[in-house]
Amino acid sequence: MTLKPLDHVRDRLAQELFHRVAGPEGPTRRERISTAPGPRWFDEQSPIQVVHGDAATFVGGLRALLLQSLHPLAMAGVAAHSGYQGDPWGRLQRTSHFLAVTTFGSAEDAEAMVARVRAIHARVQGTAPDGRPYSASDPHLLRWVHVAEVDSFLAAHTAYGDQRLSQAERDGYVADTARVAEALGVVDPPRTEAELVSQLDAYRPELHGTPEARAAARFMLLTPPLPMVLRPGYGLIAAAAVALMPRWSRWPLRLPYLPLSEAIAVKPAGRLLTGTIRWAMASAS
Repeated sequence: MTLKPLDHVRDRLAQELFHRVAGPEGPTRRERISTAPGPRWFDEQSPIQVVHGDAATFVGGLRALLLQSLHPLAMAGVAAHSGYQGDPWGRLQRTSHFLAVTTFGSAEDAEAMVARVRAIHARVQGTAPDGRPYSASDPHLLRWVHVAEVDSFLAAHTAYGDQRLSQAERDGYVADTARVAEALGVVDPPRTEAELVSQLDAYRPELHGTPEARAAARFMLLTPPLPMVLRPGYGLIAAAAVALMPRWSRWPLRLPYLPLSEAIAVKPAGRLLTGTIRWAMASAS
C-alpha cells in the first residue's frame, strides 16, 4: 500500500529520531526489551514508565546534562572520560539504552545493565582542574547526578508531558527512580518530591560554573553535530531545556534568563515540538 505524504513524513521523522537516540543497534535492543521473558522492575502503570516513555524526556535529558555540569567534579569526569564532544550521539545512545532497559526491560537484563555501568564507573577516576580527586563511584557524586536527572525529567514532564501526574504519582516517580539509583550505588536517594527538592538544594554550595561546564553548554546548545535540516527542531529542544533550568543555575553557565519570551514563545513551541515527536514516535511503536 502506498503511503500518504503525511504518513511518509511521519515515518521518516520517526526513523530519524529513533536512529539518533537509539543508534544502529536500536531495533535489536528494542526487540530484546519488549520480548525478554521474566518479571520487570516496574509495571506498565508505574510512574517511571509513564515519564520515561514520553517525548518530554528529550527536553528533560538535555536539561539534566546542563544541570549536572554545574558540579565541578562531575563535569571533570565527563570532560575526561565520556567523549561527549568526539562522540556525543554515542553517549546519548548509551544513556537512552540504560534508561530503556532499567525502566522497561526484564529484571535480569536491568541487573546486568547496572553491573556493566558500575564496572565502568569503577574505572572513571582522576583529578579535577581545581586539584580535587574524583571518582564516578563516589556515592555523593552519584547521588548528585541522580538528583539532577530525576529533577530534570520531572520538570520536563510537568511542562510538556502528555499525562498530568498527581502528587502521589510524582512521589511515585521519585521512589521508582530510587530503586535504580540504589542499584547503581547511590546512598539514600530521595523517595518523594519533597526529598528531591531538599537534596537538590543541599548540593547548591558545591555547584559552580567552571570553564569546562560553560564549554559543554555551548557545545550542547549551539554547535551540536547535526545536519542543518535538523537544527531548528533541536534548537527548540535546547530553548525548552534552558527555559526549565532553575533561575540560580543560569548565570554560572551563562544561560539567558528571559521570562517573558520563555512564557510567550518558548513554552508553546516546546509543546508543539514534543507533541510532534510524540506523534511521530507513535508510528514506530
